[in-house]
Amino acid sequence: MTAPEPIYTAENCRASYRLTWSVSLFWRAPAGGEGWLGDLAAAAEADGVRIVRHRLAGARVSQFLVSTTPGIAPGSAIRCVKGRLQRLVRGQRPKAFRRNYSIQSVGSARRRVVEEYVSGQLDHHRMADPEAQRLLRRFQIRQEEVDLSRLRRSAHGQFVCNLHVVLVHDGRWMAVREDVLEATRRTLLKVSRKKGHLLSRAGVFADHLHLALGCGITESPSDVALAYMNNLAYAQGMRPVYQFGYYAGTFGEYDYGALRE
Repeated sequence: MTAPEPIYTAENCRASYRLTWSVSLFWRAPAGGEGWLGDLAAAAEADGVRIVRHRLAGARVSQFLVSTTPGIAPGSAIRCVKGRLQRLVRGQRPKAFRRNYSIQSVGSARRRVVEEYVSGQLDHHRMADPEAQRLLRRFQIRQEEVDLSRLRRSAHGQFVCNLHVVLVHDGRWMAVREDVLEATRRTLLKVSRKKGHLLSRAGVFADHLHLALGCGITESPSDVALAYMNNLAYAQGMRPVYQFGYYAGTFGEYDYGALRE
């Protein structure tokens, strides 16, 4: 059976985003200075990775704060920074880095705040009809067993890649029918299981949707958002349920204030 053509694509959707990551690389020998930083920043920018800040956390650990565009997977951001820097220093250090790495998502708010924000949106966006409010409450997702603070591991590193995704109904139409809400909830859980996402919270509202989830390092935020948008469209008769756009933001155990400290 031929898979249906996706309604939502990276080409026809506009993204609003704030995607920031803390990346740690491990030198084989003491790093020395950072005279390479300007050249690295210019080279990485061309790959959609902006180096916001760098510091040496000890003689052999470089910590970068980087921001990315939605089409860049966390793993690609690591390869960009590490690969570009290796090329810049290869004359003096042919094998400058150990194979291991660490990457963690960072946001303006910490994980607990984001999760509670998503869970609390139903009370913030109250319906005029009490029955509609009670119906919506049945379809919220709050999976306490999902721990988005836990470090996950790949072949050579450890990571925390958490995203806050917001989708808005096309035309802001209101959906308070039980069958539509049930299809939405069922689809969210099905997609998260299929993709291996850690779906911690989902706020299912009459005219928009909030997700707080953990994903892998090989998926870009664009891949994640589009997967949910297209599967939700399929569950509702291949209709463009949501606007051709989305918000994606990173969050984790630390916020920008903690990093400055």
